[in-house]
Amino acid sequence: MDSRIKNLGTQNSYLNNMMYELRDAEIQKDRMRFRRNLERVAEILAYELSKEFDFEKKMVTTPLGELEMSLVREQPVIVSILRAGLPMHQGMLNIFDKADNGFVAAYRHTTKGNEFIVKVEYAALPELEGRSLIITDPMIATGRSLVLSYKQIIADYGEPENLFIAGLVASDEGLDYVQRNIPKAKIYVAAIDYELTAKAYIVPGLGDAGDLAFGPK
Repeated sequence: MDSRIKNLGTQNSYLNNMMYELRDAEIQKDRMRFRRNLERVAEILAYELSKEFDFEKKMVTTPLGELEMSLVREQPVIVSILRAGLPMHQGMLNIFDKADNGFVAAYRHTTKGNEFIVKVEYAALPELEGRSLIITDPMIATGRSLVLSYKQIIADYGEPENLFIAGLVASDEGLDYVQRNIPKAKIYVAAIDYELTAKAYIVPGLGDAGDLAFGPK
């Protein structure tokens, strides 16, 4: 696998228990639990990708003495693609509690011939030049909405120095498309599935993450 992709689901860890609940057709009917599991997975992704940040030394004074510690030099900018990205956004904020934030509204419309068009309708972000940017997008299916959103982001807000993408489930096709169009991206996911339906849903996947978290559109 490309070194720019980190699939945490290949490791034996409690992350897989969370993913089981997110995928299970009965358990995922509990919207509150589904949202909370998205949040918990994002916390793990945030912890793992934080290892790639720049660190600096700083002294801390405890009640009994002093100690030099390595701290993240700068908090990132966290950007989520609405609406399915919101629970994962909160999970990222639980770790990067002083991060700046941004939001992008993008949607895809499926035509009668099973072709779909992706449109970006809204974006609100801080300036990104020289920053580390994390984009959360639970389902990286074809990767088109993610790439289009990123291109809109850098056109309006500048290009970040470092780019991380945090996803729940990705397809091989989607990862390949993102890598070809955003070569600087480092991608962290909890699982990689290998099939897409004609309507670009990941199989076995887990269904529509936005609907499962917030109800049908």
